[in-house]
Amino acid sequence: MKPPALTVDGPATQHVVNLQGEWTLKGLEGRLETLRAALRSPAVQGAPRWNLEGIDRIDTLGAIVLWRAWGERLPTALDAGERTRDMLGAVAVLESRRRASAPRKSLAELLVALGGLAMSGVRQVSDMLVLIGQLVFDVAQSVRHPRDAPLREISANLFKTGVMALPITALVGFLIGVVLSYLSALQLKTFGADVFIVNILGLGIIRELGPVLVAVLVAGRSGSAMTAQLGVMRVTEEIDALVTMGVPRSLRLILPKVIALVAAMPLLVLWTSAAALLGGMVSASIQLDLSYAFFIEKLPEVVPIGNLYIGLAKGLAFGLVIALVACHFGLSVKPNTESLSSNTTRSVVAAITCVILVDAVFAIATRNIGLPG
Repeated sequence: MKPPALTVDGPATQHVVNLQGEWTLKGLEGRLETLRAALRSPAVQGAPRWNLEGIDRIDTLGAIVLWRAWGERLPTALDAGERTRDMLGAVAVLESRRRASAPRKSLAELLVALGGLAMSGVRQVSDMLVLIGQLVFDVAQSVRHPRDAPLREISANLFKTGVMALPITALVGFLIGVVLSYLSALQLKTFGADVFIVNILGLGIIRELGPVLVAVLVAGRSGSAMTAQLGVMRVTEEIDALVTMGVPRSLRLILPKVIALVAAMPLLVLWTSAAALLGGMVSASIQLDLSYAFFIEKLPEVVPIGNLYIGLAKGLAFGLVIALVACHFGLSVKPNTESLSSNTTRSVVAAITCVILVDAVFAIATRNIGLPG
């Protein structure tokens, strides 16, 4: 088998590119990139005449390489055998069909797609408002008729979303406290301001990091579980069965989840913030030789109590947002497994995004509250 080769003959203005050998899949193996580089060279690109008579065999790959090197059009002067011309013609037809079938969206189609996204967003907001309104009615009914209140469901959800989340939140909070304290200590040592690590850890964890950290963990853990549970009930038509039996789905399925998460989140924020401060205190003791007694005594002096209230209020708001988003996407699941998986993922992403937005609102609204004077 003669390997594929390329030579350029003739004067500068009348170059003739001569191709020889087997321009096939087997022949081009190991030589494809070299030949492509040669075909892109200025001398070859500017050649007015191509001689393909020396090609022994050519297949689809060889023809595609030449066709694309020519800019998807035949050279002005081409000498080639009948089989080579047939192969080049077939590739030209296939490439033209490929370009024709490539989707090209017009401005109108882009506007239609943009309008569809806008309408989808409006529907999402509308469904969320309906869900919130129904929850308000359910709360009013539970207050007027305490016997109808879903106390068992609330207790079960409180255990799953609150008690079961204690280990992971404590572990992550402790490690975050260690990391934050370690990084802060490296900078404070430079300026001899070791004692200010209490200010950094206390204010950062209690006011900001603790609530946001818990919200992200709960959104990924409990939020996804809520969406998946409601989604599976939609797929198996259990929710339709409850409605048929006269059981209000929002009172028995949605309200317990929302109340449980709203009640659990402030406690989880307090728990995680304490674990993070403990980790920071341990790290500060090792890195800066600050005693535990000094850390505990200094903390309430440098961090006003208002920061704790802000952190707990954030926990309430984050819990409400995560529960509403999780239940909304769970009820939006269509009766197929693909919708279940996609809605679960969207639920977590949307919940974390909403948490960040709410946190930004809190930061603006409380910018003059709880800061040390």
